[in-house]
Amino acid sequence: MFKAMKKEDKMNKSSIDYSVYLVTDHRGKTDEEILNIIEQAIKGGTSVVQIREKTASTKDFYNLALKAKEITEKYNVPLIVNDRIDIALAVKSDGVHIGQDDMPAKVAREIIGEEMILGVSASTVEEAMKAESDGADYIGSGAVFPTATKDDADSVSKEELKEIVNSTSIPVVAIGGITIENAESLKDAEIDGFSVVSAIMNADDPKKASEILKEIYNR
Repeated sequence: MFKAMKKEDKMNKSSIDYSVYLVTDHRGKTDEEILNIIEQAIKGGTSVVQIREKTASTKDFYNLALKAKEITEKYNVPLIVNDRIDIALAVKSDGVHIGQDDMPAKVAREIIGEEMILGVSASTVEEAMKAESDGADYIGSGAVFPTATKDDADSVSKEELKEIVNSTSIPVVAIGGITIENAESLKDAEIDGFSVVSAIMNADDPKKASEILKEIYNR
C-alpha cells in the first residue's frame, strides 16, 4: 500500500493527500503510545501527521518529532510541526503549521524556504486569502464543531467553510471536533480533508478509525 521514500526524495507539495490529517495530542499518553498511534493511523490511511506539543520542553518536543519523522518517512507521509519553526528545521520535517497569533506567514515562508510545506489556520475568508498570498500551501479552517482539544478556537460554520474553500486556490482542511459520526456532514463543503485529534488519538483502534475516516472522505 505504501511506497517507501528514499532519503534523497523531496516531498511533492502539489500532490499531497490531505484527506485524513492527524494532529497529535500528548495528554495522558507516553511518547511510545503516541508513536504507535501515528504508525497505526498511517497504516489505516492517515495521509498527513502534525506533531502538536503545547507544553513539552524544546528537548522533549525535538526528540518526539525526530522519532515521528522516522515513521512518517518510512511510509512517505508528510510530517508537519505545529508552531515551532525551530523544531521543524531541526528535524527536517516536511512542513510547519502556524496560527493567526503565531509568526506572520510571510515571515515563516522566508525562514523555511519554498520546499517546505506551510499550513496556516484561518477562520475567515480574509484570513484565508491573506494566508494564500503570504505563501501558505494549505489552510486549516475551524473549529467546525465544538472541540475540547483547543478551547480558544474560533467557530466556523459550514457556510463559512464553503466560502473559505471557494475564496482560495489552495487546499482547505476542516478541523475542530470532527468525529466518525459527523465527518460526513462536511463533505458538501468540498474540503480537501478532515483534520482530527481525538477521533484517532483516543480511538480504541487508531488504524480502524483512520480507515473509516478515509472511506467517508473518499465515498
